[in-house]
Amino acid sequence: MSISSRLVLLCLLACGVPMAWAEDAPASATVAAPSAASESAATSASTAAAAPAAAAPTEPFVTEAEKISSGDTAWMLTSTALVLMMCVPGLALFYGGMVRKKNVLATLMQSFACCCVVTLLWWIIGYSWAFTPGNGFIGGTTRALFNGIAYIHGEAGNKLTVSHLASSIPETVYAMFQMTFAIITPALIAGAFADRMKFSSMLVFLSAWSLLVYCPIAHMVWEPTGWLNAGGVLDYAGGTVVHINAGIAGLASCLVLGKRLGYGKEAMQPHNLTYTLIGASLLWVGWFGFNAGSAVAADGRAGMAMLATQLATGAAALSWMFAEWVTKGKPSVLGIASGAVAGLVAITPASGFVGPSPAVIIGLVAGVVCFFSATTLKHMFKYDDSLDAFGVHGIGGIVGALLTGVFVSKEISGVDGSLLIQAKGVAVTVVYGFVVSYVILIVIDKTMGLRVTEEQEREGLDISLHGESIE
Repeated sequence: MSISSRLVLLCLLACGVPMAWAEDAPASATVAAPSAASESAATSASTAAAAPAAAAPTEPFVTEAEKISSGDTAWMLTSTALVLMMCVPGLALFYGGMVRKKNVLATLMQSFACCCVVTLLWWIIGYSWAFTPGNGFIGGTTRALFNGIAYIHGEAGNKLTVSHLASSIPETVYAMFQMTFAIITPALIAGAFADRMKFSSMLVFLSAWSLLVYCPIAHMVWEPTGWLNAGGVLDYAGGTVVHINAGIAGLASCLVLGKRLGYGKEAMQPHNLTYTLIGASLLWVGWFGFNAGSAVAADGRAGMAMLATQLATGAAALSWMFAEWVTKGKPSVLGIASGAVAGLVAITPASGFVGPSPAVIIGLVAGVVCFFSATTLKHMFKYDDSLDAFGVHGIGGIVGALLTGVFVSKEISGVDGSLLIQAKGVAVTVVYGFVVSYVILIVIDKTMGLRVTEEQEREGLDISLHGESIE
């Protein structure tokens, strides 16, 4: 089948699957709480239900400064810093330690540059497309260039804007918090194509992907006007929006780029597992901002999300370690670090919806499943997922999203879960994310080229792309 024929088929799938599911989605489906939902927001919603005259806001609005919670704001400022730390330096070190010495600086550069580029894209239009009211697919343009986000000092009192998704904190803080999610998600994809993509092409790909894939999926899942949100899909902190989304884009990039030179024939041992373990540790600590911060409040639900995150991570790290010990004969540093990340990924969509025991089960399952995905699945299907972005984030995100539907607690979350509805959310994200990522990659490949030359790849990307090296 020709490339053009494949593209037509993939586009038909992308259009057909969502349309079919949109038709059978019940009109009275329970609206999933977006990752930004907090207990304070739930209290406001119940008050609005009791008094129809005070309907809950459906778009960002101006409020008095004294109505802002200093405790919630302090926690969200902290959470924002923690999530940013996950990308730089956390993910940079985690990935940087796993590549060969000749590609370490190039790998660190990818994470750092992604942070810078997405920061500006979020300001230009990303935040508005993701988190303002629109249609079922994409948000509006009312917050383009952060237009309307304000803090107003006045003699009669200070006023500021807040998001309708987080009314107890300034909108500046909420927009910044969500920016850190938008930053780390495309940076995760780089683990799949490590060692072989041109830096210029990477910048174009991750920029286009952020706007054309991340923003629509974030809107569909987390904004109340989004189609998947209205259909009842649950994703507390980004299992679907961040991890499945990034993982499936990583798989697309593997398939379009092809394997690294010498893959399967030459040893490609990690350069420095000390970097990797430090990076994994920073990711673990930063993830409390990711998951507990998604309560958008300093409250009991944030505490439960933090506890669930810790339990799942420890369980997954151990289950990966023992699976490797049994099958390979020895437990490795890389294995336990990868297992911890798999647990963090899998508990992300469930962290604010489940209790302690289900969190442990989710972690145990994720560790084993991701181990076999990273060590067996990619060899079975012969694709080169360099640093297991798909094997850990894609597969781990799918495990977590599905198990969220199994273990969701109405006492904790206030909503009912459904395995079928979660499966639909997973399928839509996989199909849409893969198709659009594949198309973007093919367009870049045909116009400016994706892959470095064979000579550059053998020399190493540090020298050939950046003119620097580690001695």
